[in-house]
Amino acid sequence: ICSIVFQNRFDYKDKDFLSLIGKVNECTEILSSPECQIFNAVPILIDYCPGSHNKFLKNHTWIKSYLLEKIKEHEESLDVTNPRDFVDYFLIQRRQKNGIEHMDYTIEHLATLVTDLVFGGTETLSSTMRFALLLLMKHTHITAKVQEEIDNVIGRHRSPCMQDRNHMPYTNAMVHEVQRYIDLGPNGVVHEVTCDTKFRNYFIPKGTQVMTSLTSVLHDSTEFPNPEVFDPGHFLDDNGNFKKSDYFMPFSAGKRICVGESLARMELFLFLTTILQNFKLKPLVDPKDIDMTPKHSGFSKIPPNFQMCFIPVE
Repeated sequence: ICSIVFQNRFDYKDKDFLSLIGKVNECTEILSSPECQIFNAVPILIDYCPGSHNKFLKNHTWIKSYLLEKIKEHEESLDVTNPRDFVDYFLIQRRQKNGIEHMDYTIEHLATLVTDLVFGGTETLSSTMRFALLLLMKHTHITAKVQEEIDNVIGRHRSPCMQDRNHMPYTNAMVHEVQRYIDLGPNGVVHEVTCDTKFRNYFIPKGTQVMTSLTSVLHDSTEFPNPEVFDPGHFLDDNGNFKKSDYFMPFSAGKRICVGESLARMELFLFLTTILQNFKLKPLVDPKDIDMTPKHSGFSKIPPNFQMCFIPVE
């Protein structure tokens, strides 16, 4: 996501980048805390109660200021004939008519978009990856099947690529099942009804804010037998081929589904297959004692802290 937004990846030890990611993670954890759920339900309390929401606002201000600095650097070095990334394309679009700046394309708008992309493209993926590692350590028989498929299709002498996914139904099913099982964003994000709508026996006026219960779909027992069980078979047919499901909607629903869905699905497949191609996953506790209970479960589910070992495959 950093390559798409800022042209370059950051170094793993870059202090500003580590601060950015730390504050993004902290903001998501605050949003998912029980305290914040109360403030969401009764927002007037925010003005009178001390609490972690103040830390959230402080972090969010820092993140936006940092990203505005990056945007300013892009403005100063912009070459309209050679756009480098998302920010450049936005700035070029802003000047498209005779060099006159479009009011629809403000720097404030761009800063908000980039903030959303960084939030959506980092914390959600890393949380899904951490949950996936816990699940793979807990269900060793599933991990063994995935690694067998990796050996048969990819081998050890090249890196995985997206073309491999079509030939790896079990691995593809495992990745889908991780997202279904963990149900990372139980209610997605708030949407708004664009016109008066009648739904079943309810009338929903235009402009009403609505939230979709993704949990009710991802854990629907009519589509996924034993939905509380982690089983890649939920996405396989009787012949072991990958089976799509209309009930798979971890990226929300409707026209405003997560803009980064295709990127996230590629990242999850490539990251997990690369890890399992090269390493055995070893927990520091008995697999049956691995606790999958999230630290928080509100806006998003926050995986518990854990330690593990990566043992190189010989």
